[in-house]
Amino acid sequence: MAESSITLTSEKIRREADETKLIKAAKKDPRAFGELYRLYVNQIFRYLYSRIGNLEEAEDATSKTFLAAFEAFDKFRQDGHFASWLFAIARNKAMDHFRQRDNSSSVDEIEDVPLENDPLLGVIQSEQTAALSRLIQALPEGDRELLRLRFLAEMSFPEIARILHRNEDAVKKMTYRMLARLNSQLED
Repeated sequence: MAESSITLTSEKIRREADETKLIKAAKKDPRAFGELYRLYVNQIFRYLYSRIGNLEEAEDATSKTFLAAFEAFDKFRQDGHFASWLFAIARNKAMDHFRQRDNSSSVDEIEDVPLENDPLLGVIQSEQTAALSRLIQALPEGDRELLRLRFLAEMSFPEIARILHRNEDAVKKMTYRMLARLNSQLED
């Protein structure tokens, strides 16, 4: 256990030394800021994604974070806290995002706002959504069409039965069996 602690400490020291070199280089030549970007872009994105919960909006906020950092880089004091400074900018960009969204929300959107703002719940839901999407894509076209009619077009079973030239009870059974099968596969 002591060995892993030493390894983590030496890794941290090496990273801080690399960061210090990169900051000095970027102070002399703004083009070197790209290395700082590469060093932190994934961490900043993950942070913003966990806050915002939307891939495109998190990417946009990440871009805005690095643009703001680049523009204010000459004001950064080289005190060994670049990551803190950068994450403070990211946090501000997330807050800006929520202020903009709150100001532009309509009454219709209020129903869709989740009651809990739990980043972990958002990640779990996005993983489940991705898994469900893969399972649906693997279904035969007829089954996908049934799901589209029922859930995207929001048609009733009698309407679907008429479109598919099937018995209403058969359409219900097919739908519920398919949903149970998807649910079972999703739990696996």
